[in-house]
Amino acid sequence: MRLARLMLPFALLLGACATAEQTAPAVNSSAAYTGIPIPDTPVGKKLSWYLGALSALPIPAEQINEHFAPSFVKQVPADQINEVSKQLKGLRVVEVQRATETDLVALVESGGNQAKLSMSVDPAGQIAGLLISPADAPTPASWGDVDERLATLAPSGFLAAGQDCKPVHGIEPDRARPLGSMFKLYVLGAVAQEVKAGRLSWGDQLTVTDALKSLPSGELQDRPDGTKVAVKEAAKLMISISDNTATDLLIDRVGKPAVEALIRSWSSNADKNLPLLTTRELFILKGADYPEYAEGFLKAPDRRAYLDDTVDKVPNSEVEVWTNPREITTIEWFGSPTDMCRALVNLHGLGGPELDEIMGANDAGLGLDRKTWPTVWFKGGSEPGVLTLGFLARSDQNKIGVVVVQAADEKKVIPEVAAATEMLAIVRGSFGLLHR
Repeated sequence: MRLARLMLPFALLLGACATAEQTAPAVNSSAAYTGIPIPDTPVGKKLSWYLGALSALPIPAEQINEHFAPSFVKQVPADQINEVSKQLKGLRVVEVQRATETDLVALVESGGNQAKLSMSVDPAGQIAGLLISPADAPTPASWGDVDERLATLAPSGFLAAGQDCKPVHGIEPDRARPLGSMFKLYVLGAVAQEVKAGRLSWGDQLTVTDALKSLPSGELQDRPDGTKVAVKEAAKLMISISDNTATDLLIDRVGKPAVEALIRSWSSNADKNLPLLTTRELFILKGADYPEYAEGFLKAPDRRAYLDDTVDKVPNSEVEVWTNPREITTIEWFGSPTDMCRALVNLHGLGGPELDEIMGANDAGLGLDRKTWPTVWFKGGSEPGVLTLGFLARSDQNKIGVVVVQAADEKKVIPEVAAATEMLAIVRGSFGLLHR
């Protein structure tokens, strides 16, 4: 849910570029210069353009504005795009691993080194996500291997379980840690309950207003005031690209009390999340005149009143990026691996094609075999010092598996690309162990 922070090579929300579907779109044979044919899809055409642009650097600003979404350029300006692109000269595609119309994951090579490229485009066909990360790490073959691999990361909690959320394997599965954007599962749960009760419809319209705009990740913050967005679209943006403004619009629609009530019902650590923070409020507390508002909030005898009377009046323009962990044990959203397993299982229990579409829109590049795991749901989160991944998958035997990994380090930044690559390998191996 963070503000943009430059990751090598691009600053993007974890998993925002990956796809949850494997299809076989038509290919563009004219892109064969890349090594293999590139899908003739909106995202494939942008990848072909970008690979061509790498041979004629620097990319002119007008071309960057034409091909990259405003939300991307706002986070990674043209000069940074060009600076990083210098390191990618000669990049070629070795294998397209997964592709839909709007999302693509490919194995790429440059200078004899291989990496994974993930790209996504927005509804206008502009590049909204671009991440080049280490190639997939090998998957662990035993729970002992899982423990050894997790020990190399930041202090971590872990749970691999079935539908009952009882550990098949776990590391401190009941200890609450910061969640980052994984808390948005609770917001989606509150929305889904309101829909089920008939008090809300997936087609109901929300209105983007300046007062409800948060900061990236996401795209709704860039839409004009008065823009209408359906509840379902906002929910899908909240989960698939972790759109913070979409999250706050949904919280505003259902009300904080409804989300807080759901957290009390689903979590053993509800008190740590009260009063519920919107994403905008967290940005103000940690990024505006830090540590003034953070200290004021923590010392306030009535924290809810402090949010309403003080924090909510601070404009987004006062928020500055932070690059080191800040208050991750005091100002965040919290839950244990077991809590998040319950959230995923309870959401799955609410059922309906809308929830399946929303939660299945992005698998973070996990890449489970869809014959074995036809349904894969994902939500993760990050900020400096926090990295979380949570997955629910339904097997070909109609059994539910859940794997949650939470890493938190209040003293130093977690190397996000390397850590996420390792976490995904651990999760991938864990689902294999659950399926035995």
